Amino acid sequence: MDSQQIYDRVSAHYSAASQGTTAEYGSAIAKSFGYSNEELSNAPEGSNLGLSCGNPLAISTISEGETVIDLGSGAGLDAFLAAHRVGPSGKVIGVDMNKDMLDRADKIKIETGKTNVEFIKSRITDMSVLGSGIADCIISNCVINLVPSTEKHLVFKEIFRLLKPRGRLAISDILSKKQMPDKLKSDIALYVGCISGASLVNEYKEFLQDAGFREILITDTKSDLNVYLQTNEDGSKKTECCIPINAENEATSFYGPSNEVCCGPQTPSPRRTTDCYASQRNRVSLTENDLNEWAGSFKIYAVKN
Repeated sequence: MDSQQIYDRVSAHYSAASQGTTAEYGSAIAKSFGYSNEELSNAPEGSNLGLSCGNPLAISTISEGETVIDLGSGAGLDAFLAAHRVGPSGKVIGVDMNKDMLDRADKIKIETGKTNVEFIKSRITDMSVLGSGIADCIISNCVINLVPSTEKHLVFKEIFRLLKPRGRLAISDILSKKQMPDKLKSDIALYVGCISGASLVNEYKEFLQDAGFREILITDTKSDLNVYLQTNEDGSKKTECCIPINAENEATSFYGPSNEVCCGPQTPSPRRTTDCYASQRNRVSLTENDLNEWAGSFKIYAVKN
């Protein structure tokens, strides 16, 4: 697929995700990636869609009065939590390319009366709508991996441009642990699920260095990516799931044939990274389909010198 096709598929997927999931599912996913009960209690209702792969706020050291930009802000979970930290004298700018996500975030903003956060529509490869050197900190949560590989370097150049001198980035992202086979790279379900589009760790570091960043730290959090597959809508854990064998064109749509779903009649979760295929002959243990073999949740920190 070319870049525009990737953007179209990603946008369609996250428009569907913007319709929401259960609070229990969102909470279970967020907690598994490091969000505290206090943080989740401070998150406005409807802002947590269970799309995280880490907690960038945990490494951001955001202070009162700062300006923070959240790349791929979605429904606003991290943006609203950052707004709580910067206080009335600070400012948070959420950036997203998806209109449905932005509409949801803006609705929550109006309902909560937040005045120190705003959301703008833009791809994160070109944020010319924003001036240079305006941010103390830039955060992002499981979004950069969705940018086509030929354009990822542009994201880091934009981050560098937007940061003030000594500004910092704090990112949670899925990175590849080893080179993936072409079969996985071309799987659109794995791509929109943030797996097959992930960069290798050394590639990510090169992007940062080439953009001008120093003091770069990239750390594997060892979080379990299978949580996306193993969590029911009520927040409970499942032990097996109906998934495709991966035979030639055997996988159906993301939601499975006739909207049948993984492991029961629940509404499909937005981050499920394999197609659901609800026939008994394809019911296999999730331990035989380990996402952690190929990718991991990483925390990335760097400083603009």
